[in-house]
Amino acid sequence: MTHSILKEKEDPKLFGAHSPNPSLSHSKDEETTSIQHSELERKKVLRKMDLHLLPFISFLYLLSFLDRANIGNAKIAGMAHDLHLDGLKYNVIAAVFFIPYALFEVPSNICLKLFRPSIWIPSIMVAWGIVMTLMCLCRSYEGLIVARVFLGLTEAGLFPGITFYLSLWYRRRDVAQRIAIFFSAATIAGAFGGLLAYGIEHMEGIGGLYGWQWIFCLEGIATVLFAIASFFFMYDYPETASFLTEDERAIVLEMLKEDRHGLPTNFQMKYVWQAITDIHTYFMVGIYMGLLIPVYAIALFTPTIVNELGFSAANAQLLTVPPFFCGCVATIIIGHFSDKYNKRGPFIVIGCLISFVGYVVLLTQRSAAASYIGAVLAATGVYPCVPVTLAWAGSASGGDMRRGVALAMVIGMGNLGGICSSFIYIRPPRFILGHSVIIGWLWVALIFSCLSMWAFDRQNKLKEKRCREENIDESRQAEFTELGNDSPLFRYTI
Repeated sequence: MTHSILKEKEDPKLFGAHSPNPSLSHSKDEETTSIQHSELERKKVLRKMDLHLLPFISFLYLLSFLDRANIGNAKIAGMAHDLHLDGLKYNVIAAVFFIPYALFEVPSNICLKLFRPSIWIPSIMVAWGIVMTLMCLCRSYEGLIVARVFLGLTEAGLFPGITFYLSLWYRRRDVAQRIAIFFSAATIAGAFGGLLAYGIEHMEGIGGLYGWQWIFCLEGIATVLFAIASFFFMYDYPETASFLTEDERAIVLEMLKEDRHGLPTNFQMKYVWQAITDIHTYFMVGIYMGLLIPVYAIALFTPTIVNELGFSAANAQLLTVPPFFCGCVATIIIGHFSDKYNKRGPFIVIGCLISFVGYVVLLTQRSAAASYIGAVLAATGVYPCVPVTLAWAGSASGGDMRRGVALAMVIGMGNLGGICSSFIYIRPPRFILGHSVIIGWLWVALIFSCLSMWAFDRQNKLKEKRCREENIDESRQAEFTELGNDSPLFRYTI
């Protein structure tokens, strides 16, 4: 309790205005020692949680992104030729994934709260791994459409589920770096997918399957095997985590309690409606959609873009690695600094501007070398913005259920942008339409980020004024438990 009060005094913007507690009689030196010791303990527990949680969920998301984006690698490995995917057929195959993927994200996060994460997440993994494996049997355009619909349906719960899952373990100020680490698996998947496809397509003819069919088969089997193991190795919540000692568990629960300001953790439908009717949720949807359209375009079409620059299909697979690698490094670095300074919007604006420069290069330069540099800049700028946005969306929602629904809405509605991504790269070799549309969406994300920063700052100032005028502090948090974001003690991250 002492630490909680000291922390509030140290950072009044996070907790609102507070009156001094007369029961505290420590000297200044004792206060400093108490804070430093407590922060050291907290950082030690955070590192332990990182080691037990992040590698597992990062590999889990790597498999997910690999399975959804390998259609781009399969295309240039011969799928388009073998299945006669002329015209917009490939674009349709890429697009149908996103319809069920977007629609089932909110129900999935509700199921995650109703069931245990260690049951729900591995179960949907098994389902999409089986779908992915069976895609190797598709020998027609229609068959691929059906398979991609079911892949979108079964994968829908993973990304919002993991994002929500992390918010149940970490404070709002700590979560951006963790989301960045697990999201960086998407960039690794993009790089690793190219290398993997380069090797697997040499299995052409084995078992009577084409090389691109082996890409689907082997990657799907890997997902199923890891999903089965996940039933035994995934932890549910800090309260039940076996790797935490009693003292460590108490520290984690204390941090989460401070961060929640007494807001609810149980399921009630009114918290679902609070998220649905919150205008700030739709600001985040606008930002996320503006980012996801470039992200999915990069994942689905980078092999094609590089191939159209004049490189062979095999070399194009390998040359997709550097853009994703740079995006991975930038994602982790930006996530770290976003948490360090407890800022979200400014980092999104910077990332959008970097990606914007990359697409301007792609639009204006004709040489393969310059265009390739543009592709690297495009990925490096936009990938770090995604985890920062998700951390921002989570921190802008008070209470577990409201946060889970808001995150699912942001991710689900944002992922509808993948439909747009699927149809804009249709005029090779320079893809002027595609690059121009993405530039427009980057500015949508940038503008909504600026609007959100302004709105959140205004709300924080109004709440601080109310706390001062009405003498509201943490001792009265029970009065505002069911208000969510409207609680005068709740503060938005800028």
